[in-house]
Amino acid sequence: MSSAIKFGTSGWRAIVADEFTVANIRLAVAGIAAYVKTQPAPHRVLVGRDPRFLGENFVDIAARVLAGAGITPIVIPDAAPTPAIAYAVRELKASGAINFTASHNPPEYNGIKFSTHDGAPSLPEVTRQIEAAIGKLGDGSGIVIGSAPAGGFETVDVKPTFLKRLTELVDLKAIAKSGIKVVYDPFWGAGRGYSSDILRDAGVTVETVHDFRDVLFGGHAPEPDDHLLGDCKAKMQEIGAAIGIATDGDADRFGIVDGDGTFIQPNYIIALLFDYLVETRGWRNGVAKSVATTNLINALAEHHKVPLYETPVGFKYIGELIIADKIAIGGEESAGLTIRGHVPEKDGVIAGLLVAEMVATRGKSLGVQLKELFAKVGSFYPVRENFRLTAEVKAAFTEKMKADPTELGGRRVAQIVRTDGLKLILEDGSWVCYRLSGTEPVVRAYTEARSEQDMESLKAAAEKFVMG
Repeated sequence: MSSAIKFGTSGWRAIVADEFTVANIRLAVAGIAAYVKTQPAPHRVLVGRDPRFLGENFVDIAARVLAGAGITPIVIPDAAPTPAIAYAVRELKASGAINFTASHNPPEYNGIKFSTHDGAPSLPEVTRQIEAAIGKLGDGSGIVIGSAPAGGFETVDVKPTFLKRLTELVDLKAIAKSGIKVVYDPFWGAGRGYSSDILRDAGVTVETVHDFRDVLFGGHAPEPDDHLLGDCKAKMQEIGAAIGIATDGDADRFGIVDGDGTFIQPNYIIALLFDYLVETRGWRNGVAKSVATTNLINALAEHHKVPLYETPVGFKYIGELIIADKIAIGGEESAGLTIRGHVPEKDGVIAGLLVAEMVATRGKSLGVQLKELFAKVGSFYPVRENFRLTAEVKAAFTEKMKADPTELGGRRVAQIVRTDGLKLILEDGSWVCYRLSGTEPVVRAYTEARSEQDMESLKAAAEKFVMG
C-alpha cells in the first residue's frame, strides 16, 4: 500500500479515494513524523491546507497522527497559501509544515507538501528519509492515533504576519499613488483575501473574480493559464484595469494579464522583475532560474553583470540560494518565483504584487516594457510542449538522451547542458531542453527561438528529434 506514496518535485499527489486515502494519509504523516523526530526538539509541525474537498478532515487526521507520535501539531484553521505557511514555519521556528494541497492539479486530486524547518520545500535527501520511514510502517497498523487536548489542538492564523511581511517587500504606496486598477483572480483557491486585501488596505482599486470557495474549482484545474483567464480579462475590460493577477489553488504560482488583455508568460515576468529589482532595489547579488527557463535571464545577468545560477527543475534548488542570500530573484518557467529576503518557496502572491508595483512605477504596460527589454539584450521566444510516447519511442529516446548530438534539424549544437535532462544550445543562441516525466510516458520539450519567424522550424526540429 505504502508503495503508492512517492514524494516528487512538489510532494506527494494522488486522486482522492484512489490512492489518496485516509490509510495512506496516515502512513505519509507517520513517515514525516519519523523524519521530524530525527531533528532537534521541540518538535512542532504546522498543518495547513488549500480549499479542496475534505481538507479540514485531512488536517485533523494529520494532527492526530502527529500527536500520537509525540509531536505538537499547530493547526491552521483556514485555507492558506503555501508561501504564507512557509513564512509561518520560519516565524514560529517550527520543525516544518504539512500542507494538504494538490496545487494547480485538477479538483479530484489532493496531496501533501512537506516543508522543512527553514520553510523550504523538502530536498530529495529529506523525502528519501520520509519514504524509507513509510516503507518500514508496513500496513500502518502500528501507527498511534493521538487525540486532541481538552481545548482542541493549538491553532494559528498565518495571514496577518505574512501580509505584514509583504508590505515591507512591496512598494504599495507607489501602486496606490499611480491610480492603476487591478483585477485579482484567486481561482477559488487559498489566495482568496490575500492579494486583494493587501491592495485594498493600501488604497488601490481592486475587483475580484472567482472569489468564493468552490472545491471543484469551476470544474477544471485551478491553473492561472491564458485559456482559463477569460473572466479575469472581462472584468479588467469592464473596470479599465492596467493589470490582472491570478494565483493557482495554493497560491504558489501566478498568471499575469497585461492591460490590453494579453497574457504575459511567466518566463517574461521573471525576466522583467529581475531587471526591475536590480534597477529599483540595487540588488546585484545574483539571479537563479531552472534549466528550462528563458535564456533572456542569462542575457540580463550578463548585461547587469551579476552571477547566474542555472538549477535543475524543482523550486527547492532555488530556495537554497535564497536562504544563502546568493540571489535577488529566482524563478521557473512554470510560474514560480520568490525574491531576496522572502520565503525560500514559490510565492504567487508576491509575484502579482511586484508586477503591479512595476507597472505602476514605470508607468508603462508590460508589453512596452518587454519590447524595451528585447531592445536592450535581444529577443527570446520560449515555448513548452509535451509529447506522449509509446513504450518503443520512449525506450529509443531514453537512449538518445545519453548521446551527444552534434546537430538538431541541420543546425550545429554549440553546447550541451545536462543540469536536468538534455539541453542543446545552438549556434544562434536558440535552444531545446528535453525532460522525461518520471510519472507518465511523456517528454517535455522546452524550445526557445531568437525570432518569431524561427519558432515553428525550431519546434518542428525539436519534435523530429523525439519522434525521429
